[in-house]
Amino acid sequence: MNMQSETRSFSPEILVIDDTPENLQLLVNLLTNRGYQVRAYTSGNLAIQGIKKSPPDLILLDIMMPEMSGYEVCKLLKSDPEIPEIPVIFISAMDQVIDKVKAFEVGGVDYITKPFQVQEVVARVQVQLENRFLRQSLEERNQDLSQALTQIQTTQNHLIQSEKMAALGQLIACIAHEINTPLGAILASSNNSQTAIQEFLETLPQLVNETSSADKEQFFALLDCSLKAEKQKFNSKEKRQLKREITRHLEEQEIPKARRIADTLVDLEIYEGIEAFFPLFKSPNADFILQQAYNLIGLKMNSQNIIIAVERAAKIVFALKSYARYDNSGQKQFVRVTEGLETVLELYRNQISSGIEVIRDYQPIAPIWCYPDELNQVWTNLIHNAIHAMQSKGCLQISAFERQDGVVVAIADSGGGIPPEVQQRIFEPFFTTKPAGEGSGLGLDIARKIIEKHQGKIEFESQVGHTRFQVWLPRETP
Repeated sequence: MNMQSETRSFSPEILVIDDTPENLQLLVNLLTNRGYQVRAYTSGNLAIQGIKKSPPDLILLDIMMPEMSGYEVCKLLKSDPEIPEIPVIFISAMDQVIDKVKAFEVGGVDYITKPFQVQEVVARVQVQLENRFLRQSLEERNQDLSQALTQIQTTQNHLIQSEKMAALGQLIACIAHEINTPLGAILASSNNSQTAIQEFLETLPQLVNETSSADKEQFFALLDCSLKAEKQKFNSKEKRQLKREITRHLEEQEIPKARRIADTLVDLEIYEGIEAFFPLFKSPNADFILQQAYNLIGLKMNSQNIIIAVERAAKIVFALKSYARYDNSGQKQFVRVTEGLETVLELYRNQISSGIEVIRDYQPIAPIWCYPDELNQVWTNLIHNAIHAMQSKGCLQISAFERQDGVVVAIADSGGGIPPEVQQRIFEPFFTTKPAGEGSGLGLDIARKIIEKHQGKIEFESQVGHTRFQVWLPRETP
């Protein structure tokens, strides 16, 4: 339902109650700019008097206020027969589950945690206003059933998108970490390159004019050996072992500063054939020559690190854009379901890489007609649940294959399983097996609705150590 359609000669009126002037002004500006009429109060007593005189269409209510808390205000509103039923959305910095439960117990219809996101506030306000006007319309006149179903579907679509944005919010911390890591690598590599260039240019005259021919030959031989060395990936423990071995080898030849030379050789990725450089290591110019070689090779290594970091950041940004996009056309698209799976896995990379082994079993499958952004919400829910069930440690197996004129996606984890006594209820709205505060209980319900919208099926099997959700999507024309 469009709140500003021509069928209504007025825009919805929203009442905001918050004792903090800054928060109050922020919400008033936000809602006014989107065409709503807004009234503001800094106390519950004043607000109740104003509501009795002129009831609004929706109330945004802070909890922590002097004289009268938001809970008390809501109780009075719901118990006063002279005040019509008005939906109340609580907005508070209190994010404990007990606070949210109490808000719903006293009559609230929604709860937004501060600091809030603008899109979240707008989406939740619009959903509640649409629900209110829809109920009023159904009560006032015998509305055509098909129109009512269309309005309900529109509201449901808003809820799905809102849930998707909420799930995206859970990923923000992981994504921020993932972005900061390559950015830090780029900054560090750039600084290292700048230092290396400056040092090399300052000492270049000495290298050209004051270094013997023999040392120059050894210098260029070092560069050549480092550039041609077979690139091997060693962890920190393995590098320490290599340094000890090279140091011992140098000390046997009575070469001074053996440990320092060994450190530089490992940085240059020179692990073998060091005997050819023994004359250089015994030269008085050994430190100078090794440092210049390190500076030049360091430029190459830093450049490689920057390229890798940029590619990593670009991949994260692409995955985030793919996930967050929303198609308003209502038309199906011809895509491969594995693309959506990979997008979600990329966004969960930080949680997965810490202790979860991912096994992909993607058989060759052709694209299908589907709503890709909605399917991404399904994959997000199932993968997030699997990670939670394994407590971020175990095996996550994702399969995709063709069967019965359709495509099957299976997501399995090695977690503790779903207790048998609750398996019949996991698709019920607001039912969750997660601890209090860690799940809304809407994820699987929305996932099932999305699959049913595709005329598909979602099934599961679970026992201790193995839970497998399987989604079947039919092939069909748009």
